[in-house]
Amino acid sequence: MGKGRHLNDKDRFKTIFRSLQYRNYRLFFTGQSISLIGTWMQRIAMPWLVYHMTGSALLLGVVGFAGQIPTLILSPVAGVLTDRWSRYKVLLITQIVSLVQASVLACLCLAGVIQIWEIVALSAILGCTNAFDVPARHSFVIDMVENKEDLGNAIALNSLMFNGARLIGPSIAGVMLASTSEGVCFLLNAVSYIFVIISLMRMRLHFTQTHKKEERILKELGEGFRYTFGFAPIKHLLILLSISSLMGMSYSVLMPVFAKEVLHGGSHTYGFLMGAAGFGALMGALFLASRKSVLKLGRIVPASAILFGSALLGLSFSRLFPLSLVLMIFIGLGMMMQTAASNTILQTITDDDKRGRVMGFYSMSIMGTAPFGSLIAGGLAKLIGAPWTIFGGGFVTIIGALFFLRKLPELRTLVRPVYVRMGIITEVATGLEAASETEV
Repeated sequence: MGKGRHLNDKDRFKTIFRSLQYRNYRLFFTGQSISLIGTWMQRIAMPWLVYHMTGSALLLGVVGFAGQIPTLILSPVAGVLTDRWSRYKVLLITQIVSLVQASVLACLCLAGVIQIWEIVALSAILGCTNAFDVPARHSFVIDMVENKEDLGNAIALNSLMFNGARLIGPSIAGVMLASTSEGVCFLLNAVSYIFVIISLMRMRLHFTQTHKKEERILKELGEGFRYTFGFAPIKHLLILLSISSLMGMSYSVLMPVFAKEVLHGGSHTYGFLMGAAGFGALMGALFLASRKSVLKLGRIVPASAILFGSALLGLSFSRLFPLSLVLMIFIGLGMMMQTAASNTILQTITDDDKRGRVMGFYSMSIMGTAPFGSLIAGGLAKLIGAPWTIFGGGFVTIIGALFFLRKLPELRTLVRPVYVRMGIITEVATGLEAASETEV
């Protein structure tokens, strides 16, 4: 009995990490896992530095806006260029630029001469870099994973990697903020980029990218827009992501205020809260990575958004640190599962020659709407307080999820022929009598 359980656990482990059989993806996974820990350290240290310098919730929103607004403006164009250029080269360049940005930030901070306008400017530079990095990175996954049936697993492992770092990074940042300074967090982030750059340079690239005749950027952008928003499943996934990002995910901007003013804690409190969200997201990523099929992901998307919104409602009323930690776990779980499940469906049903553009709109939906969410959150927090602002974000997220849930039967009908044509879902390919059991 024990032996059978051991074999079952071994099979489950192989299922979860099956995409690591591909050398290029294994290198990418290793390098990014290290780099993302540094990224999360910087993400935690940045708002803490701003709030420590200014004591202003509004300026927290302004810095968040500066770091994210380039994604809204540039992502659609970046998606077009990603479909034209080598995704590998785009990724390599964005990692080098990010290393330089973090190094400059660290030097200014450690020298004790950093000003708020410099933080805003450097945040904007990183935002411009991310506008190209995100669609290139998501699109590059399919070039590293040779078997398309493992694409969903690779995307889930990306989320596992991201949220594993989200668990570790804030915890380290909390210790560093208490014992050293924000500048050390920025410096460690700069060093971490070296690992992902090395991993990219060690890749053996056997794939060949198709080079189609290049049209004018506006024409290709229009083609991508019509494709993305002309197909209801893609459109509604992006709309729900936009709502969650605009109103729900902006809660993170207010976490320094919530930790200090509501829970009466310090940098440790802040770090543990963000770490708890990372832990929940990690659990969600493990669950998605263990799945062998894209079936029923469509049901997971609205359910996760409702869980995310409900946990935000609970957090808005919490005044106890242990309860807040538990709620942050569910916030991270719901948020990650919604974004990762949406990403998997989008990557599965999107045509290869338009993948960069769809991923551009995907990053715009998540990161492009976030700057307005940061400004809204910062402004509302000043007027009505952080708890009621978080409550409003959770409420709107739930409404958006219920609307998506109402559209789900129609979306299933539209996606089902795509799965049949691709031959990914064998149960469907054998006959439409299985259609009643199939989910988007």
